[in-house]
Amino acid sequence: MILGILSDSHGDVHATQRAIELLRESGATRFIHCGDLCGTGVLDALAGLDCYFVWGNCDHPDAAMNKYVRDIGLPVPNGRLTLYIAGKSIAAFHGHEEEFHAAAGSDHFDYILYGHTHRYADTRIGRTRLINPGALYRARPHTVATLDPSTDKLTVLRLDTGRPV
Repeated sequence: MILGILSDSHGDVHATQRAIELLRESGATRFIHCGDLCGTGVLDALAGLDCYFVWGNCDHPDAAMNKYVRDIGLPVPNGRLTLYIAGKSIAAFHGHEEEFHAAAGSDHFDYILYGHTHRYADTRIGRTRLINPGALYRARPHTVATLDPSTDKLTVLRLDTGRPV
């Protein structure tokens, strides 16, 4: 299974739709948005996908927003997201949380996905690979990423060209 990873849409529905299209073309079948969606339009773009997300520091979910998320068929985030894919443990954060920093040094996960910085990154701390796909807003270039946990292959893609960085 190839994961499509995106972050920091900041309400830009067009960029989010283009990102999803590019990730699908690159083989992604499951999607993880690492926060700062900033609006129902971005949530609508994610609806109908095998998609998970976390809230970012610019998201302000309330009871009505959580109901909206449920109504469009997405799982409502409750803090850190943890998934197990291809025998690998994957956590997702936005990147501003205290728990993110603790998890990054814990060696409890194979992968930690995050956003917040608006810059793509690929680093390791112990056995944990930390991946930031970049951002769809306030970044040059706008980037997303695919990850195949079964092979550890990461590809960071430019939104404007569709090509690897």
